[in-house]
Amino acid sequence: MKIAIYPGSFDPITNGHLDILKRALKVFDKVIVLVANNANKHSFFTTKERIEMIKSITKDMPNVQVDSTNGLVVEYAKQVGATALVRGLRAVTDFEYELQMATTNEFIDSSVDMIFFMTHLDNTFISSSTVKELFFQGIDISRLVPKEVIEFLEKKNNSRSN
Repeated sequence: MKIAIYPGSFDPITNGHLDILKRALKVFDKVIVLVANNANKHSFFTTKERIEMIKSITKDMPNVQVDSTNGLVVEYAKQVGATALVRGLRAVTDFEYELQMATTNEFIDSSVDMIFFMTHLDNTFISSSTVKELFFQGIDISRLVPKEVIEFLEKKNNSRSN
């Protein structure tokens, strides 16, 4: 069985992320969406909330598993027998960051490959940060994220307001 890890902060997951996930499922038997906690990033959603959100969105995708890690993604990949890390590329700036991550991961364990999917043109501008910013400015984000994400954003925003 070919297993891949799709790591990210997914704060929140977007249609761009789902595009990459669906294409990875065409290549791999199983994809683990891994909420990777980055100490340098301040997340809007807790790890538990992000896992719950992703599980609700991927519930009809039997070859998708959702998990989280506080450690190195490449180490997690080794633990679960994954042979690849899946990443999406939107622009040249993504490539520069991903190249650095790929070479670091290769240094740690060269048996785990990095697989890159170019984001479809419609999704090149979508990022979790953009989604949150538009949402808080009252802009309709329904074309950028699944409906469950909007529900999670509204719930979280309402609980912060109270």
